[in-house]
Amino acid sequence: MTDVNGSRFRKAIDGWWRDEVVRELSGLIAIPAVSPAYEPDWAAKGTLHHAVRHVREWILGSGLLPGAHTEVIEFEGRTPLLLVDVPATSAAAEGGTVVLYGHLDKQPPLGDWSEGLGPWQPVLRDGRLYGRGAVDDGYAGYAAVTALAAVRAAGGEHGRAVVLLETGEESGSPDLPAYLEHLAGRLGDVELVICLDSAGLDNRRLWLTTSLRGAVQATVTVRVLDHPQHSGIASGIVPSSFRILRSLLDRVEDAATGRVTVPEMHTPIPDARRAETELLAALQPGVAGRFPFAGGTRPMDGDDTELLLNNTWRPALSVIGAAGLPDPGVAGAVLRASTSLRLSFRLPPTVDPETARQALVRTLTTGVPYGADVEVTDFMLVDGWNAAPRAPWLTAALDEVSEQVFGAPCAALGVGGGIPFIEMLGRRYPSAQFVVTGAIDPDGNMHGIDESIDLAHARRVTEAIACLIAAHAERAGAPA
Repeated sequence: MTDVNGSRFRKAIDGWWRDEVVRELSGLIAIPAVSPAYEPDWAAKGTLHHAVRHVREWILGSGLLPGAHTEVIEFEGRTPLLLVDVPATSAAAEGGTVVLYGHLDKQPPLGDWSEGLGPWQPVLRDGRLYGRGAVDDGYAGYAAVTALAAVRAAGGEHGRAVVLLETGEESGSPDLPAYLEHLAGRLGDVELVICLDSAGLDNRRLWLTTSLRGAVQATVTVRVLDHPQHSGIASGIVPSSFRILRSLLDRVEDAATGRVTVPEMHTPIPDARRAETELLAALQPGVAGRFPFAGGTRPMDGDDTELLLNNTWRPALSVIGAAGLPDPGVAGAVLRASTSLRLSFRLPPTVDPETARQALVRTLTTGVPYGADVEVTDFMLVDGWNAAPRAPWLTAALDEVSEQVFGAPCAALGVGGGIPFIEMLGRRYPSAQFVVTGAIDPDGNMHGIDESIDLAHARRVTEAIACLIAAHAERAGAPA
């Protein structure tokens, strides 16, 4: 691999994280940069722009990347994108471009956080930094910049690198295709993509994501009246909108098993991914044990391999929102005019979300009981991703990096969430190598209450990225 000792990267990275990154990441947490899908007034509120300025000003003021070009790109009506273009350290290191990716937009606060914690209140406690966006994905830009700077500080080499930090990932990255088209000529020959927005099952190794599920989100509304009626007068004559919606849900999901019944949302599981999952289940038994089940609730299967496949290669439905239902404490004797549910279908990595969307609409709007009015609206589609085989040089580098930094071999896993950027860039640069990893751990609780980042783990991930960047440059400079 590379003859640059990873421990030399570690000293610089640990110093910068201690002296600067924790402070700057805390400032980023305090910015309520909620993603556009959850904040329609994002442009007027300016919080996404504030987040971009916050990170950009640190990069410019830190002096860690002399010669780098830092630019905010924003098309009218679209969310801003922060680009940091870092030239190669020398002509010998020049080759294809390394793209490092993260995002600055955040999920909404979601519920009541624990005592002393809050979504926009950075709190450092027992080596973890709490707050919305800490681990998903505010740290990514700092990790990318300090990894590149550490290679330089240690006297190593890196090729031309471009850091891309978008602000619409949590909304399905709707603006990213336009920006990637705009940047196609500037990115050049993309050889290596490093994504810092993924998760692992522990903090003891480098975790590599090999697949990501896609998604279809939609709001389905059943309307039976123009306005509500007294339930004693109308019930038995006017059908319940909730009952009709419940029957429509039975068309798309088996309520007894949770199996999604829309054929277009299924695909055969590749043999290689099934074998990989079996190895993962053996490496990390008791996969359900990391979830805070209430009371006597049990997982959906007793077999770890099947649970992991459910989470990575089978479709699943979550009802993530509702409207038309008053709080039980103030619910009157009223037959409501309508009921709306927000449905989130996670799709296998190779399923086309547009095909799934069309099938969902047909299923929910055809032959509706009592001829009730049904609308399916507000779609968000996310493409999945299935990794291509790794090049031998990258496989060797990853094995050595994980052993060197973590003292344990790397491990591969499919992830049940989605990262739209990966599929977009994979389609545009089919010969590029992808390293999809990150500092999200089982205790990070991304998207939930009490989100946090393990700072020691984040520093190790940063060190691993520095080693990979140096390995890529060594490969670029090696004789043919």
